Amino acid sequence: MKPLNQWFAEYAVSHQNETNKAIHYICVPAIFFSIVGLLMSIPPGFLANIFPGSVPMLENWAVVVLIPVMIFYFRLQVQMALKVLIFAVLCIVGNYYISLVAPLWLVSIIIFAVAWVGQFYGHKVEGKKPSFLKDLQFLLIGPAWVIDNLFSKKKSLESRV
Repeated sequence: MKPLNQWFAEYAVSHQNETNKAIHYICVPAIFFSIVGLLMSIPPGFLANIFPGSVPMLENWAVVVLIPVMIFYFRLQVQMALKVLIFAVLCIVGNYYISLVAPLWLVSIIIFAVAWVGQFYGHKVEGKKPSFLKDLQFLLIGPAWVIDNLFSKKKSLESRV
């Protein structure tokens, strides 16, 4: 498996334009969030019997799918995996609360569609194809790249002060 910095270097090739980067900082987390929401929208079936009582934040298909996803991130880098895990937990909690006030599947589909339109617009501005067309694993690298870039910007701002 390639190291995380190599994945980031390859991903960065098609993410040089500042407009495209800004779009990715919004749309990549939105896509991740919406996929978690779509997975949480699937009826839990036998998952509803795993814990005593009702624990909808754990007894859903998003948690099941996130387990191998998190293994992928942990194999790349523990520190990054922990950051993605925090974001994933926030996605689960956020989607849970959305499900209390609106049809989660519908909200998730709308977010997903709008975010992908944004992504493809960003790549049109960039003039380069999305990385995932080369390797589907880049669909998992995108969220880590965004998190890394956002934390890196914060670090560089803190060092100037």
